[in-house]
Amino acid sequence: MSLLPIFLKLDGRPGLLVGAGSVALDKLGSLLKTGLRLRVVAPEAKAEVRRLAAEERLEWVQRPFQLSDLDGNYLVIAATNSAAVNSAVYQGAVERGILCNSVDDIPNCDFFFGSVVSRGELQIAISTAGESPAVAQRLRREIDEQLPEDLGPWLENLGRLRREVLAAHPRTEARRLLLHQLAQRPVCESASCPSRQIALAPIDKQNANSRGKVHLVGAGPGDPDLLTVKALRLIQSADVLLHDDLVPNAILDLARSGCEVVNVGKRCGVKNVTQEEINALMAEHARAHRRVVRLKSGDPLIFGRAAEEIAALTEAGIPFEVVPGITAAIAAAAAIPCSLTDRKTASKVIFSTGHHALSHNQSPLPHREDSTRVVYMPGRDLRLLALEWLQEGLPPDFPCAIVSRAAQPGQQVHRTTLGALGDAAPAHAPSLLIAGWAVREPAAVMCPEEESVAVSA
Repeated sequence: MSLLPIFLKLDGRPGLLVGAGSVALDKLGSLLKTGLRLRVVAPEAKAEVRRLAAEERLEWVQRPFQLSDLDGNYLVIAATNSAAVNSAVYQGAVERGILCNSVDDIPNCDFFFGSVVSRGELQIAISTAGESPAVAQRLRREIDEQLPEDLGPWLENLGRLRREVLAAHPRTEARRLLLHQLAQRPVCESASCPSRQIALAPIDKQNANSRGKVHLVGAGPGDPDLLTVKALRLIQSADVLLHDDLVPNAILDLARSGCEVVNVGKRCGVKNVTQEEINALMAEHARAHRRVVRLKSGDPLIFGRAAEEIAALTEAGIPFEVVPGITAAIAAAAAIPCSLTDRKTASKVIFSTGHHALSHNQSPLPHREDSTRVVYMPGRDLRLLALEWLQEGLPPDFPCAIVSRAAQPGQQVHRTTLGALGDAAPAHAPSLLIAGWAVREPAAVMCPEEESVAVSA
């Protein structure tokens, strides 16, 4: 079912509620808050309806429903305990082009009542298209617990300040950016409020004194639930999102409407944009006073070329901040699961890439078996890596695990040993190799008759 979530202005408009029993009472509170001129038609009424009628907050017509009751109304709610009456109300409303809701009767509804969280003028409405009001109510409670109680007064102050900004500054990109900046700041009624002083200063003076900022943000292994709270906030407020190719759509979709989303990554060694171009893009957007998020898979400081980008931003005089993320090694260890620093078998962890693991120009890895070795981007053919480690002196039964798409849909874990590593089938990218005695399966779940076990999650 495709629904358009909208908020209607009902103040002063005529509306009809058919029914005045318990079902109707559940709708009265939300209807009367809108300022709707409500007429209730029912032969009998609950005491609360009678009281509201006596206070002239609604009109009660004490008789059964008639089709003529529908005429002239903006919207109609059928809330009787008779399916036949509710159906007649709905059919009559459809014939007259009037929006109608028949309570708890999905086929006879043009609209649904949402479960609403309110903080002053802020309203968050949740709808399940009538499938489960209980789920909507549960989500409403969860959201209500997370929203600050003083959000209403803050929004009221912000609204007044916004109207002052609209009156003081012409419609420009600088004004739009200013309004977004104010939405992130505390606002009070005081004339000396710092946000008010920023808002009402001349735009050209603001531009001269302000600089954009770049955030190097870790997107984690790909599961949106594993984003840090700060990363999520920055993604949702960014003006420009420059992302790696491995960042999935599930995370990119969190960006706000209007955000410029640009893929600057590479896949299978093919670059869409050079590193120099990425550096130039970050600086260009920051100098235009945009909020720039450079979104990197995993953690930005682990094999993410962060050093080059930090150097470029420093040289350009662009303020920046690094926001850590969950690196793929941790997500892969959780997928196995194993502790990378199992105190019985591993006193250290070595991070490398497939390229550096095979480079003979580098110093050899320590000839120690008490290290857990993590190889990012190990490649599809692991025979050369396995041969090098065997020549280094590691035993053939050294446990290994290839983790593909860690913490994402389609996650796979393939357990093997160093001796059989070269025969492992190519894994779906992105993949990561973890090797070490810490990877060994617990004795209770070991399969001694099998050399390798594949597990899909």
